[in-house]
Amino acid sequence: MAKQVDEKLDKIRHSLAHLMIIAVQELYPDAGLGVGPSIENGFYQDFDLPEAITPEILPKLEKRMRELIKENIKFVQHNVDFDEAYKFYKNDPYKTGFIDDLKARGEKQVSFYKSGNLDNLCAGPHVESAKEINPNAFKLTTIAGAYWRGDEKNKMLQRIYGIAFETKDELQKYLKMMEEAEKRDHRKLGKDLGLFVFSDLVGKGLPTFGPKGATIKRELERFTIDEELKRGYHHVVTPDLAKVDLYKKSGHYPYYKDTMYPVMKIDEEELILKPMTCPHHFMFYKSQPHSYRELPYRIGEIAHQYRYEKSGELSGLTRVRMFCLADAHIIAAKDQAKQVIKEVLELIDFINGTLGLTKGEDYRYRLSLGDRSDTKKYHKDDASWDYAENVLREVLTEAKAPFYEAANEAAFYGPKIDIQVKKISGSEETAFTVQYDFVMAERFDLYFTDKEGKQERPIVIHRSSIGCLERTMAFLIEHYAGAFPTWLSPVQALIIPVSEKFIDYAKEVKEQMLSNGIRVEMDDSNESLGKRIRNGEKEKTPYILVIGEKEVESKSVAVRKRGEGDLGAKKTDEFIKEIKKEIEEKK
Repeated sequence: MAKQVDEKLDKIRHSLAHLMIIAVQELYPDAGLGVGPSIENGFYQDFDLPEAITPEILPKLEKRMRELIKENIKFVQHNVDFDEAYKFYKNDPYKTGFIDDLKARGEKQVSFYKSGNLDNLCAGPHVESAKEINPNAFKLTTIAGAYWRGDEKNKMLQRIYGIAFETKDELQKYLKMMEEAEKRDHRKLGKDLGLFVFSDLVGKGLPTFGPKGATIKRELERFTIDEELKRGYHHVVTPDLAKVDLYKKSGHYPYYKDTMYPVMKIDEEELILKPMTCPHHFMFYKSQPHSYRELPYRIGEIAHQYRYEKSGELSGLTRVRMFCLADAHIIAAKDQAKQVIKEVLELIDFINGTLGLTKGEDYRYRLSLGDRSDTKKYHKDDASWDYAENVLREVLTEAKAPFYEAANEAAFYGPKIDIQVKKISGSEETAFTVQYDFVMAERFDLYFTDKEGKQERPIVIHRSSIGCLERTMAFLIEHYAGAFPTWLSPVQALIIPVSEKFIDYAKEVKEQMLSNGIRVEMDDSNESLGKRIRNGEKEKTPYILVIGEKEVESKSVAVRKRGEGDLGAKKTDEFIKEIKKEIEEKK
């Protein structure tokens, strides 16, 4: 049933893109047309226009689209030959490019859809008539720039986005969610709370973390490393540079060279910034012999990695050009794979639970499969693909994990489990991965000595326990709207002396808290008490401690807790004991 709804919505959204074309071309008859698909929650259309348009045009376009719906125009598909298609679009280089693509693929004809005065190259699908579209269940939202075919070397087109649903209530619910998402946008909150900054002079996609942002990042790193050490991981540090030959040997270079940074020739060597750690870890494992008694051998690292992301794809901390990944590679015997993957998922669930994420609500699993017919993208070994996919599927099924399957999403060396985190906007993004690799051990000639003293080839499980720290921080900023749990908060307590008379005792309390490992600051500025409290609340500080005459006399602090207000006075020693327990337990 859900699939039918999705198909119906897909047709509605795609059809709205065509109605938008009609409305735009009535204003700009010579508008060039780029891509215009339906997307999650809506649709968009790229236009080459003679002038820059502004958001003020959107209500006018919406009004015309509703009139077209009322006219109940039909969407009729018909095919034309290539000569006719080229003639039709002789003045439109964008549609001509699409026709070239179809011809190169060996298509016999070109599909068009006729809707009102618009006859447009399109494969569909569409509604049969506009009456199937609810005129009150769509809205044009934003205008953005988009390079033709996503290539920065091509012309920048103007992209108009819209959202669409079956009912007005669904639209209103989504708009409300988007309003909340805008308030929680990690880019805005990151700036307001002083967590990180971007500088054009430093470079696009290269964040600088301020003291507060660095504190959060450091806490996540420490938490991850400590937990992995408890679970038997050997943490290493590998260089940020390596010879290109290393990635050619692994097979990554031909697959990912377009997203790697340019090769640097130093002396007689060709070096490249590290785009992934797998080959480094393999060479570390290979540096000495290993017995079956050591397996599974877990190699972990908080690793800097560098990927070239196109400017248009950069987005705050969720997509950057240098990132820090909690990466690990587990060398194991083939019959250990199932247990290893089970333990990895348990680690991920533990970390997510500690971060305050609920399985099935805030995240779920995607079993990402390969396409056996695509031998250019995927290693050819059907038996290994079958075995690996079944192992991953069995683990997820036995764990009763919420998961779905997706074709053509695997790594080139094997299938994987992607942990899909639900963002505040309702969309999902991959946060962590668990990958079954049956290729690399052979490429790097990895082995271990089995019980009979013979050399045996292992398999490799690639995994990330907390994902890319930058992306995870973005999720958490939005999830908590910047109000982090106490253990993760950059400033855990703010001390406010009522007046100068109480500063000495306030300093004593501050030193006592610092010596107990609590991150504390003091505001003894000349601002009013009320304003200083409001400033602390605006900074989303978990605890505000007010100190006046009574608190000095009783060796206490007046406690205000975020979200709960005034808790009254507590003995300083007692409060320190309580907040330390809260931090240690990561509540």
